[in-house]
Amino acid sequence: MIGRRAFIALGSLTAIAAYRAALPQRRGDGHVRAHYKAPTQKIGPGEHALGLGADRDGLLIVPKSYRPDQPAPLFVLLHGAGGAARRVSMLFTAAAESTGIILLVPESRDRTWDAIHDRFGPDVDFLDRALNHTFDRCAVDRRKLAIGGFSDGATYGLSIGLASGDLFTSILACSPGFIVPSTTRGRPRVYISHGTKDQILPIDATSRRIVPDLQNAGYVVKYREFDGPHAVPPTIAKEALDWLTA
Repeated sequence: MIGRRAFIALGSLTAIAAYRAALPQRRGDGHVRAHYKAPTQKIGPGEHALGLGADRDGLLIVPKSYRPDQPAPLFVLLHGAGGAARRVSMLFTAAAESTGIILLVPESRDRTWDAIHDRFGPDVDFLDRALNHTFDRCAVDRRKLAIGGFSDGATYGLSIGLASGDLFTSILACSPGFIVPSTTRGRPRVYISHGTKDQILPIDATSRRIVPDLQNAGYVVKYREFDGPHAVPPTIAKEALDWLTA
């Protein structure tokens, strides 16, 4: 079996098919099947617990500018390894508030997202539940529906987004590590940022390979390198969310 670190070195999306064939049978393929719909319940601005999990749950953060008769952009924000919803949401809350974006911040069932170390499974199921929960309560602009995150969350969001391009129109990946192979759907546009001094997921082995592979596969990618470590500076968070709403 080919290790995931080895997958980074493959350096081409054309290698995905061979890599996928070498993996044991997966449960699911990373395709989120939640159905977009008009809300049937009401929700006000502020931070709301999802109430979908006991030990690990998540947040739905609605900006002050939200109006039920004006569908708003939605960003499904995924945390890094060992992370939690509140910690990663702090990186984007100010930018989301200023741009009128709803944040859905689910938590992985374990310390990180399932397919990072094993296979797609319970985390995809939880994303479905969290999205349906959100659609029930929030008026969402389906033209500006994004998934992504930071670090492992960027890797998982990028992978889920490519597999679920029939739902997500955009992907925001801050310091991703690789792409988990899956069947791709649609053509979501992609924003990727990465620090040139990242010592956790070095840029040469990650984004500088991922970006040209995506472009060669026909995806529209906005790529931003910045002089910094494994992080999401406020200027990058704001730029990413401005790009989503443009």
